[in-house]
Amino acid sequence: MIHPCILSGGSGSRLWPLSRKAYPKQFLQIFNGESLFEKTCRRVAAAEFAVPLVISNQDHRFLCGEQMAQAGLSAGRIVLEPTGRNTAAPAAVATLMMEKEDADGLILMLPSDHLIADEAAFLEAVKAGEVAAKDGRIVTFGIRPSEPNTGYGYIHLGEAAGATGTTRDVLEFVEKPDWARAASYLADGGYVWNAGIFLFFAKAMRAAFEAHAPEILKGAQAAIEAASSDLDFLRLDPDAFAAIENISFDYAIMERADNVACVPMDPGWSDLGSWSAVREIFPADDEGNATLGETLFLDARDNFVYSSEASVAVLGLENVLVINTRDALLVAHKDKAQDVKKIVERLEADNRIEAIEHKRVYRPWGWYEGLSEGDRFQVKCIMVKPGAQLSLQSHMHRAEHWVMVSGTAEVTIDGKSRLLTENESAYIPLAAHHRLANPGKIPTYLIEVQSGAYLGEDDIIRYEDVYGR
Repeated sequence: MIHPCILSGGSGSRLWPLSRKAYPKQFLQIFNGESLFEKTCRRVAAAEFAVPLVISNQDHRFLCGEQMAQAGLSAGRIVLEPTGRNTAAPAAVATLMMEKEDADGLILMLPSDHLIADEAAFLEAVKAGEVAAKDGRIVTFGIRPSEPNTGYGYIHLGEAAGATGTTRDVLEFVEKPDWARAASYLADGGYVWNAGIFLFFAKAMRAAFEAHAPEILKGAQAAIEAASSDLDFLRLDPDAFAAIENISFDYAIMERADNVACVPMDPGWSDLGSWSAVREIFPADDEGNATLGETLFLDARDNFVYSSEASVAVLGLENVLVINTRDALLVAHKDKAQDVKKIVERLEADNRIEAIEHKRVYRPWGWYEGLSEGDRFQVKCIMVKPGAQLSLQSHMHRAEHWVMVSGTAEVTIDGKSRLLTENESAYIPLAAHHRLANPGKIPTYLIEVQSGAYLGEDDIIRYEDVYGR
């Protein structure tokens, strides 16, 4: 059995303003209605794979659970990282957990934010790597380069590592090169892009950690032993996990191990690490313009536009990226796509909410979206999923009016409950204990009008919460 381990801790800051810390790129459902996370889950839903283990940032736990269910993996397991620690720490956690569960099973560790167009070619490559992995090798998967790309690390291939010739020895891992070196690698033909996908026996990986990064293994063991269960999640111990070195799996293990093999493959892979990369996967018109949204191009060439709501017109421009959301707009030359991360760093330094979340904020019970705000008032649209409910709560600085738009809501105010349907309303006074629930079979939509001296989301006192917040 192959046990998939899906790493889902990234923030995707280079795809701002669409990707944000609270809703990063792996969860964006812009790829034929699916997210990269969902596509990754479906990719390992074949019979040869066990139920996947997902290691995620704790802030994304409900997004993971919901999208796993949408991908048909409702029985999946989710381990929560209390803080980001790059990829070596979760690799050690997965190794220890899988070793205990199935000592003879292989682990397939893969990112959740990569696109693979040819899934059959990917599965064929995984099958080719099984032989080397069962011989105790740590197998990585390399992408045959199509251009001298400077945004990827490279793997220098050696001789064939097996009788079939599909698996190669690895001579070295190479850092992201400049253009001249990348061009020489392409001409050489013996280099592939490092896709960050790995296949190995748990016992082989444990041995690698014991030899090259024993403290990371010890830290992971401590974080697991002191972990706590929370609903359907396993929370790693915060103190033990925070003490683990913040280092990538490549640096900690792959560049030091001597039993590494590589399977070159060409499955239509992209890590979608920038808007320039995203632009390549959408069809372009005769002038090279691509769009996701309503766009008019006039005397314009080789541009990419994403717009979630507004119509966008591009006039007389070339090689420009336009990314438009309700509260933020990015306009950049395509050659500066990698520098979008610098904008996010600036926004974070200025404590701007645009770096963290969108106008629509997702919660385990549904979502809310800001519609209007001013001095002492705020208007939101709220959607509550069927069977879901908000926490029993109160506010010290604001009152609220709820106006039903569609669906059914059970409203509890200071211990008294009643049902509301379309066009009915409820008033929640200051400091009242209240709860909103959807007992129906369809989503509930309502408009919430808040008024008061302070309208921040931190003005919530929770008394009961089924989601453990």
